[in-house]
Amino acid sequence: MLITSISGIRGTIGGIPKENLTPIDITSFVSAYGTWVLNKESTPTVVVGRDGRVSGKMILDITVQTLIGLGVNVINLDYATTPTVEMQVIQHKADGAIIITASHNPKEYNGLKMLNEHGEFLSAEEGEAILTISQSKEISFAGVDALGTETKYYNHTKEHIEKICALDLVNVELIQSQKLKISVDAINSVGGIAVPMLLEKLGVEVVGLNCECNGEFKHTPEPLKENLSDLRSLVLQTESDLGIAVDPDVDRLVLVDEKGKMFGEEYTIVAIADYILSKTPGPTVSNLSSSRALSDIAKKHNQPYFASAVGEKNVVEKMKEVSAVFGGEGSGGVIYPPLHYGRDALVGIALFLTFMSEEKTSTSELRSRYVDYFMAKEKVVLGPNINVDDILDHFLSTYQSEKISNIDGVKIDFEESWVHLRKSNTEPIMRIYTEATSQDKADSLAQKIIKEINEQI
Repeated sequence: MLITSISGIRGTIGGIPKENLTPIDITSFVSAYGTWVLNKESTPTVVVGRDGRVSGKMILDITVQTLIGLGVNVINLDYATTPTVEMQVIQHKADGAIIITASHNPKEYNGLKMLNEHGEFLSAEEGEAILTISQSKEISFAGVDALGTETKYYNHTKEHIEKICALDLVNVELIQSQKLKISVDAINSVGGIAVPMLLEKLGVEVVGLNCECNGEFKHTPEPLKENLSDLRSLVLQTESDLGIAVDPDVDRLVLVDEKGKMFGEEYTIVAIADYILSKTPGPTVSNLSSSRALSDIAKKHNQPYFASAVGEKNVVEKMKEVSAVFGGEGSGGVIYPPLHYGRDALVGIALFLTFMSEEKTSTSELRSRYVDYFMAKEKVVLGPNINVDDILDHFLSTYQSEKISNIDGVKIDFEESWVHLRKSNTEPIMRIYTEATSQDKADSLAQKIIKEINEQI
């Protein structure tokens, strides 16, 4: 499988070019990105980093040498979390970055994500420009005297952690005084380097699980309840105060309370927003598929809440537009502007631990403060001849008396529930997200909507 979009390229390793992610596809895509950067800056610098996947070294080497061949200077971070790469663009005043990761996809996948000179994901227009270059004859490699250079730079994780610890709302001494014990599942990727390093700086006793950065994922890498049974058991066995799980590139933060129960990935940003708004009032932002619970917290603090289209870039753009003090995505993606505009599990950990330490309370008691919402996440596979717009128009017409947003698919807000329908950017499917005050209600609403979709197909 190979999926190319405005946000990057992702696919399964090996096989046939243009059908899978092969060295030919990697070279082609990196060449287009490098050409796009060269069109803006005659002697550009690009940062490159990777998560812990087995195929990462192969792709890293191809990426670095392709950029050098174009005449682009490269700062090679090797192992680095996605938020670390983002911050290194800013630190080195680079012209962009390529992150080698397939996020939460299984071991056989890898991919390339692209950043601009601000260390942020590309806009739709920028992504389209690169796709256009990849299909044209614009690419031209440098002569022998104009080749780029490579600088290896490995102090990045330490610098990232130092910047987190220097934030006004992170109280290192207070966290250290709590003598916390935390179990960590880092899914054998770069989180196994970064998360323990941060926690040790915060004076935490770390119980590591899958913290060897070798890319041999011990379970399905997406940090969902069904994949975290070992972490939940470890929390209980070791009497940990908290369990932490991250995805392979460490931009998602998922928590387990001291009783071995899921805190809820949607509630990561809810708790952290509660803390931030108590200190620095202002707008918050999440995407349309995130829980209502964040809006509830904003109301609690008498602050405005805004919803964006799905996608980190869209959340960031909305945050900048409304001068948000905090934002994120309900999958556990924390975005804290005083550090940088990107989802960052590491800063999320530090902010959450400061909040918990200030409140002098347990993880489970903290979770009990927030209203319980329940979500269902379903999908419908789309055939090649299906007109998605016709399906979405049906829902716009049928539910026109309800509160509706169509900035990203269709979201229908009912009094005690909502449903969001959107076409996936990376797979031939329509996603159906629902939320309600019980799991049965969320599941029933999802099935009702799926039935309506199938009637339209």
